[in-house]
Amino acid sequence: MKNKRELIRVLKGTDDVISIDATGRKNGRGAYICPSMACFEKAVKSRGLERSFKMAIPKEVYESLKKEMEQIDEQK
Repeated sequence: MKNKRELIRVLKGTDDVISIDATGRKNGRGAYICPSMACFEKAVKSRGLERSFKMAIPKEVYESLKKEMEQIDEQK
């Protein structure tokens, strides 16, 4: 199990908007994934984020999250 600080927090805000929480301090329900694209793809395929947030996540949201993950990956 990885340390929470090594993971990326995906947030479902109070308005049901899904985004990446870089600070880890925003209000809302959070789910953690490792910072690799392989982990992200696995979470999409297994619908892990949908189970965590108890809601269907549109394809457009996954595409937006993927772009954000790629930007984070480039910064490292």
